[in-house]
Amino acid sequence: PQLARPVSKMAALASKQTMRLKAAAPTRARIQSRRVVTVMAKRNEVSESYAKALVELADEKGKLEPVHADVDAIASLMANNQKLTQLVMNPVVDAEKKRAVLAKIGKEAGFNQYTINFLNLLVEKDRLALLEEICESFEDLYCKLTDTQVATLRSAVKLEQEQQFLIAKKLQELTGSKNIKLKPTIDTSLIAGFVVEYGSSQIDLSVRGQLEKVADELQSQLALRIA
Repeated sequence: PQLARPVSKMAALASKQTMRLKAAAPTRARIQSRRVVTVMAKRNEVSESYAKALVELADEKGKLEPVHADVDAIASLMANNQKLTQLVMNPVVDAEKKRAVLAKIGKEAGFNQYTINFLNLLVEKDRLALLEEICESFEDLYCKLTDTQVATLRSAVKLEQEQQFLIAKKLQELTGSKNIKLKPTIDTSLIAGFVVEYGSSQIDLSVRGQLEKVADELQSQLALRIA
């Protein structure tokens, strides 16, 4: 089945905006702000709509994991390659040039055919500017569908794969999640050790964290003595 095309309501939105422009001058700035929020809300709906279509198609075809790996690679590439991001976001760049660049990336990375078709669809519908948002929405939907807990792992130095595996295993026990996805980053300010952040929780096993705890305890003891 083909990917469903998200329904656009831009005509109705444009009509509302026209009505707002006729409002009294003192409230113009406030109306301008509302209009921006409304446009952003619509954009998020469109991004989620495309992401949902890709997740459902990939899951139906038994290709969810390889497509997820492709989306991960695209998100990483967009985050680390400013030239690519500018090309994708630039409305002046010819669609065929964008298609050719994405085709080359897909071939070199070995993207699944469903991922390649999806990228071509975004070019065709002039939705490439939403690619980063679509990747974020896809990740959220994927995690919900597969019961995956995403955790940020900050460490003073790069951790070995075995260390990351042990951390992920412990998180799995703590959260009860079926899967754990670690996003490792380097934070030299931690001095040594690591910090794991997931949901609204945090596990701080860094030297900096321990030093801060000691400092807080000393401060509390000092305050009690003064009192």
